[in-house]
Amino acid sequence: MTSGRVMRSDYMEWAKLHSRARFNLATSGINNYPLADLPVRLQDLEISGPSLYGYAPLIEAIAVKHDVPPASVVAATGTSGSNHLAMAALIRPGDEVLIETPTYELIVSTALYLGARVRRFERRSENGFRLDPEQVDRNIGNSTRLVVVTNLHNPSGAFTGESTLREIGEIGRKHGARVLVDEVYLDAAFEMTPRTSFHLGEHFVVTGSLTKVYGLSGLRCGWVLASPELARRMWRLNDLFGVIPAHLAELVSVIALQNLEKIGARSRAILNANTPLLDAMFGSTSHLSTISGRQGTVAFPRLDRGDVDDLCCLLRKKYDTTVVPGRFFGLRHHFRIGIGGETDMVAEALSRLSAAIQEMK
Repeated sequence: MTSGRVMRSDYMEWAKLHSRARFNLATSGINNYPLADLPVRLQDLEISGPSLYGYAPLIEAIAVKHDVPPASVVAATGTSGSNHLAMAALIRPGDEVLIETPTYELIVSTALYLGARVRRFERRSENGFRLDPEQVDRNIGNSTRLVVVTNLHNPSGAFTGESTLREIGEIGRKHGARVLVDEVYLDAAFEMTPRTSFHLGEHFVVTGSLTKVYGLSGLRCGWVLASPELARRMWRLNDLFGVIPAHLAELVSVIALQNLEKIGARSRAILNANTPLLDAMFGSTSHLSTISGRQGTVAFPRLDRGDVDDLCCLLRKKYDTTVVPGRFFGLRHHFRIGIGGETDMVAEALSRLSAAIQEMK
């Protein structure tokens, strides 16, 4: 059990100050989508607009995307902002929150900042980081108020099907807990992408955004899907966080959502080109353990020889390359690779990563 408020995110500090390199495998999203490729006309944009508790065209576009009522949509700033807003509305100081491990560090840091007592359950590498309802059932308690998972899993890219999520939802419901599912990477499953888990019941709360899969991070277009009563509570709580969003970003986000099929096709083409490069690197590089069946923009291999922090130092100093150390996700012998970048860069970065691993002693 972890408790005590935190006032910073070690991972975000590292990501902002130390993750950049010429050959960057530390980013987890698709390469930035060019504004010039969106049908945006200057005469259609305004600096300010009718965004009070949501900009109606944006809320409607998100609702259509997920086949949910507009009253169940809350707009927020990216998925991190959506997770913060959702957790702030769902938990009180002293509540227990059950969070998967490994997971995205900011989820844990936010829960601790909000005063929660954090309990963890394992997604084991030997099981392909599969989400195991038995692990949830074994670790949940009557004081648990929220269970938090990611799908696709961050950092491994493991996919969780609807039947497993439904089972976890039932475990949570029996203990009086809601289930928060971060689905920011889910659309990278492409043809396998299921409907949002929000449809599994009102005890599910879902977060997502256009940031990772679509290369639209700069728009900060995120959302929470929740029951209408809970959504209203989040809108009022957001008055303390964001008040009014940037209307220019809302307008461009509506255009992006209207053109999501085209934008998604670009993302799919990038991953179709880069995933075989990653698989080839795994196949030709010794001292790495990987899982099968991963999907999306990230992978989370285990380094079987040497220290990951030493590898990261060698990569940066000699190879001008970065990956994300696994310590930020709770597993120090692993590291996260992002393959959403430009293909020539990713190919060279993977080559440099392989060379650095072989150089490790």
